[in-house]
Amino acid sequence: QVQLVESGGGLVQAGGSLRLSCAASGRTFSSYVMGWFRQAPGKEREFVAAISWSGGITYYANSVKGRFTISRDNVKKTLYLQMNSLKPEDTAVYYCAADEDSTVVVTANQDKYDYWGQGTQVTVSS
Repeated sequence: QVQLVESGGGLVQAGGSLRLSCAASGRTFSSYVMGWFRQAPGKEREFVAAISWSGGITYYANSVKGRFTISRDNVKKTLYLQMNSLKPEDTAVYYCAADEDSTVVVTANQDKYDYWGQGTQVTVSS
């Protein structure tokens, strides 16, 4: 089992940047597919980005492609989301998640993820 704790959220002006972190406990972080999701007020949770266990394969939602970068450090057991050129529509609670299915490379399907963090708020002002 793994526990996930997000940090790095906050208030930023449009056009600014933030870097989210997700610290994981447990011995097998390096074998998990990891993902970032977000949920805006009144909306369903949606996929943002995912990364393979090695970090060699990444996958992004069209809405963030070219602005956000997902990465991981398996030694530090930490997942990152670098967010640049932020827009007001990026305002949401951001969650990291872990998929322990070893047959999956990357996935945007949140039903496939087994463990979730508590979320961190990102607010982008216009």
